[in-house]
Amino acid sequence: MAMHVATLTTRLIRPTYQNKCVVLRYMSTTCDHGKSLVYQEYGEPIKVLSMQQIPLKKPEDNQVLVKWLLAPVNPADINTIQGRYPSKPALPAVPGNEGVGEVVIVGSKVQGLEVGDRVVPNGVNMGTWRTHAVYNKDEVLKIPKNIGMVEASMINVNPCTAYRMLKDFVPLKPGDTVIQNGGNSAVGQIVIQLCKAWHLKSVSIVRDRPEIIELKDHLKSLGAHEVLTESELRKTEIFKSKQYLQPKLALNCICGQNALEVLRHLDHSGVMVTYGGMSRDPLTVPTSALIFKNITIKGFWMTAWTKAHMESKERTEMYNELEELINTKNLQAPPYKLIAFDKFQEAVLNALSINGKAGLKYILDMTQK
Repeated sequence: MAMHVATLTTRLIRPTYQNKCVVLRYMSTTCDHGKSLVYQEYGEPIKVLSMQQIPLKKPEDNQVLVKWLLAPVNPADINTIQGRYPSKPALPAVPGNEGVGEVVIVGSKVQGLEVGDRVVPNGVNMGTWRTHAVYNKDEVLKIPKNIGMVEASMINVNPCTAYRMLKDFVPLKPGDTVIQNGGNSAVGQIVIQLCKAWHLKSVSIVRDRPEIIELKDHLKSLGAHEVLTESELRKTEIFKSKQYLQPKLALNCICGQNALEVLRHLDHSGVMVTYGGMSRDPLTVPTSALIFKNITIKGFWMTAWTKAHMESKERTEMYNELEELINTKNLQAPPYKLIAFDKFQEAVLNALSINGKAGLKYILDMTQK
């Protein structure tokens, strides 16, 4: 029979994060329950999510108890709750694919993890929108403590998506051009920074808006070489004038007419990678692009890549490089807003919108009262 955490015998060292109950380093929590968001059926998050108390149980030999500290709210999380995402956890379910937590209890046979270690999910549908959970030791991944908590909390999805799309589809070399729409999205901002770090030229397309100067300045401060509105893209001469090499790679998260305009600027034998469809319009490819320009159209889903490469060398190298870029300040989190866990409604209501200045990331903060 599982024992409640309150019955465990442990060593007292010092208190750290609080969330009604105190978590003590090198010891268990002093309470026997945590809190979790749960949905029993698919639907709009604001209607189907409920906050529940959850009993805390002692980890088994090869398990760890994790206290989640921060957990981003991604569009994919919202789509999963709505039942519109291909990856559907069994119901009832706890949402959340990303987050950063702290190990507070380790099982007797756990190696490589200690109390106080920072961890992120090492898989999908881990259910991070809760204060505590028990996981098998291989279900979490240890990360360095010198990485900021916000950056650590969102390392699994947007940075990895941007990294893989830039690495896996076209052999790029310094000076090559990458064009993308959704340049102010969270992934788009990471693409800009990775291009700068790897000496690639980035051209980002954004929607026309009143605050366009502020948005362009922000993206250029991250390293964007050119930021064009959709109307500017239709008449730009930057590729014909040889100011930039024609793009070999295009990244598409919008689809519809926007993607078609981006596609027209691809170099011969270029590749367009689609990883989203925010316009909800189909991706239309002209016959001439396929026959006369030999354009290749591909798709990318980070969830599928992770499942296929869980123990791979490529995945380890990716995390090592991303962590180094974060640590050296060459990769920073997009604009974000921390939301107290108990006030989760604000995060789920706004997660699918894009702020006028830049993609704003909402993050559930389990350390706030």
